[in-house]
Amino acid sequence: MKIKQIFIIVFLAGFLFVFNLAAHASFILEVEGGKVYPGYNDVRIPGDTGTKFSLYDEVESESAWFWRMRAGYLLEDRHFLWILAAPLRLEGNGAVDRPITFEDATFPANASLRTTFQFNTYRLGYRYNFIVSEKGALGGGVTLLVRDAYIEVEGDGQSEKSSNLGFVPLLNFHVSGKITPYFGILFEGDALATPQGRAFDILTAFVFYISDSLSVRAGYRFIEGGADNDKVYTFSLFHFATVGLEMRW
Repeated sequence: MKIKQIFIIVFLAGFLFVFNLAAHASFILEVEGGKVYPGYNDVRIPGDTGTKFSLYDEVESESAWFWRMRAGYLLEDRHFLWILAAPLRLEGNGAVDRPITFEDATFPANASLRTTFQFNTYRLGYRYNFIVSEKGALGGGVTLLVRDAYIEVEGDGQSEKSSNLGFVPLLNFHVSGKITPYFGILFEGDALATPQGRAFDILTAFVFYISDSLSVRAGYRFIEGGADNDKVYTFSLFHFATVGLEMRW
């Protein structure tokens, strides 16, 4: 059985469990989209013998449209169990003024290169709201991130692709506050740093409350992180101009 199938089964089982706990549960659907702009994106694969180069300012990556979606259950305004899909894909073109060793290929200096950077994530999370009031909420929890990523380099008649599929545990946090009945702020994300690497996905947004069951938001998100080991060296930063919609039933 594939990892994605296991992930979906675990998610559905968790949702059914929470749904059966009590009738006082709200279903929440969030849809988010906008434009992503690459910051630094440094790569060396293999991590101990490859050539370090930039997918940002050497092989220039263009900005791209993005979307993400999250669905979950909020039980008794305290327990929030959710699943999220966040695909990300950027393409680049350029030339590097030195030979590039990537995986099993060596691309000559000044060769015209095409790159693809994919970092799709699928997440299952749980958060407990320690503080809940009419003015806002404060909560924390955990997230299990499934990473489906690859980097591909093409040029000079060669093509090499480095794929990575794995699980990453993260800490989740949420801070929201209403300034008026119709306007508020939101600060939330997933984050963790260890000696093996780090991952941050953090959103700051203004929220406009249309009704008790519908709100829209606009803000800034950034994703930053990477790993450094003998197999792979990659550290990236991406900036997101984002708008979103939240619906509750």
